[in-house]
Amino acid sequence: MSDSTNDTAAGTDSADAAATAESGIPAGFEAVEFGLGTFGDVSADDDGSPVPHAQVIRDVVEQAVLADRVGVDAIAIGEHHRDDFAITAPEVVLAAIAARTERIRLASGVTVLSSDEPVRVFERFATVDALSHGRAEVQLGRGSFTESFPLFGFPLTDYEVLFEEKLDLFAHLLKEGPVTWSGTVRPPLSEQEVFPKTESGRIRTWIGVGGSPESVIRAARYGLPLMLAIIGGEPMRFAPYAQLYRRALGQLESAPLPIGVHSPGFIAETDEQAREILWPHYQVMNARIGAERGWPPITRDRFEAEVEHGSLYVGSPETVAAKIAATVQGLGIQRFDLKYTSGPVPHRHLMEAVRLYGEEVVPRVKEILAAEPTAAPALS
Repeated sequence: MSDSTNDTAAGTDSADAAATAESGIPAGFEAVEFGLGTFGDVSADDDGSPVPHAQVIRDVVEQAVLADRVGVDAIAIGEHHRDDFAITAPEVVLAAIAARTERIRLASGVTVLSSDEPVRVFERFATVDALSHGRAEVQLGRGSFTESFPLFGFPLTDYEVLFEEKLDLFAHLLKEGPVTWSGTVRPPLSEQEVFPKTESGRIRTWIGVGGSPESVIRAARYGLPLMLAIIGGEPMRFAPYAQLYRRALGQLESAPLPIGVHSPGFIAETDEQAREILWPHYQVMNARIGAERGWPPITRDRFEAEVEHGSLYVGSPETVAAKIAATVQGLGIQRFDLKYTSGPVPHRHLMEAVRLYGEEVVPRVKEILAAEPTAAPALS
């Protein structure tokens, strides 16, 4: 980088630090952000037949364009390599969305870094960042599915070391200077420049965590925001992880960093409509994944219990807004991403859910939070 670029970056860092010190909340997160997430679930047409993968991908782009139009802050697209999800290359889809949107942040949700090449991941997202004028985000994770490991020739016996070493390399790449790095899972780098550079000097990068203390501490150690994937059970059971993360940052003498939550849900005009539309598709998804993993078949009673008391944000705009607000306040988070696809829900219902989220749910959550403000959580 040139000296002038370094001076600019230093000035930005100073401003960010001042904002953080004043509010106790990381710069750029003074207000809670609200995103949507999808894996590109293969949807059903009106006859119940699977929609082709190509059409699902085009539909995801349309959903993201609508999300941008109704004021949603971010869209996170997950990576999978199986026939019930259409998206294997989130960055390509995000680039298409970038060309048709103006303000929405463009994230992976997640990038399975263990079975990818960190340099290429950085290059691809830096390219999306350029196309979108600085709106790219990366959410890095190990993934809850393992199909990518044999597909790309990585042994599952190296599951832990692959993520740890590749994350370490990616943390070096985020500094956007010459990289010197060595490890056991790929050849070393010596004073290697990687391009393109971003205009801001850094891609916003999260670590996705499913619920292990080691993963939470790892995120703090690398100084990266934490995205909690809460896909079942009472959301407040994750409060110890949020507290652990803040405590670890404090012990590392690091500035406060955002915590986000990613959870499934679905919105319709009424609670009854939302449950009746989602249930058969949610059942199909759980039956398939459950058969692979040895889960018992999900029952309607369990589904209803998860909606009532767990991490399934399903219902009318009023119901979903109240539940999201309770999670934001209870965990003290700065970002909430609703995974609005769960099984083969038809595109027309997904479009309506996206519209309701942006036009009705998010404004209602903001009203609740404004009426009942939550102080920035302590770091000790």
